[in-house]
Amino acid sequence: QVQLVESGGGLVQPGGSLRLSCAASGSIFSIYVMGWYRQAPGKQRELVATITSAGSTNSADFVKGRFTISRDYAKNTVDLQMNSLKPGDTAVYYCYAELSVRSNPLLRFQYWGQGTQVTVSS
Repeated sequence: QVQLVESGGGLVQPGGSLRLSCAASGSIFSIYVMGWYRQAPGKQRELVATITSAGSTNSADFVKGRFTISRDYAKNTVDLQMNSLKPGDTAVYYCYAELSVRSNPLLRFQYWGQGTQVTVSS
């Protein structure tokens, strides 16, 4: 079994900062991609940012210049540093991982965390 556990959400004022963290654990063989998606009420889940095992990143236009994604490859963690937060950033943020497991290292699976609430409000 594989688990993704997020932490770091909460309430912050506009212009403030938050740091989200996600740790992957379990019978992991290799992690190819880790990242973050978000879902606001009444909207579809959307990409925030991802980072590959090679360090390549992909991020949505709305986060560029404000959010930074980083990974600790030894610890199987991914962080999202969010600065200059806006009310429009309010959403549940989900950790994502594309990985293979020890019992079947040739197949890739997608895993999701349980989500952490980020609320930007004065």
